[in-house]
Amino acid sequence: MVIILIGPMKVGKSTVARLLAERLGLERNGLDKRRWNYFGEIGYDEGYARRLAETKGMQSVLSYWKPFEVYAVERHLADAHDCVIDFGAGYSVQDDPSLRERIRQALAPYPDVVLLQPCPDPAESAAYLSERVSSELQGVNSHYLTDSANRELATIVVYTAGKSPQETCDEVVERLGPHPRGA
Repeated sequence: MVIILIGPMKVGKSTVARLLAERLGLERNGLDKRRWNYFGEIGYDEGYARRLAETKGMQSVLSYWKPFEVYAVERHLADAHDCVIDFGAGYSVQDDPSLRERIRQALAPYPDVVLLQPCPDPAESAAYLSERVSSELQGVNSHYLTDSANRELATIVVYTAGKSPQETCDEVVERLGPHPRGA
């Protein structure tokens, strides 16, 4: 069993992944922890990314990361077994159609792709998360919320506003249905 959590920045994916893994007796396998190794496998240039950040801002760095993110997802899922994976916010939202399709294909075999989002309305969700996200990245997070990618990829959507991480975890387990171990 592999459970994948996707969603915008600071919605609680990592916290809920930890709780789910503990509850279900699975390993937590955060993609952000392994991304630099995966990025490096296909020629990521940290110096170039640093120069982009200094001269053009974080948005340029995030754009540079996109093909590396897709590779990281593909590579990570190839090794994933019996775990809960929390994606960083940008991995599942790709503007380039070919990268978007690669993400779709990578996630297609997995029946438990859970979108965590504060509420159904993207603008309300962005406002809810605004205190948690740096001002420089609020526009990016709004894009992650308004883009259709996460809703198209998710097999389950759980709204988090007004819920504790444990309550969110409980709802995810309930929505997963009868197959979770240790539930």
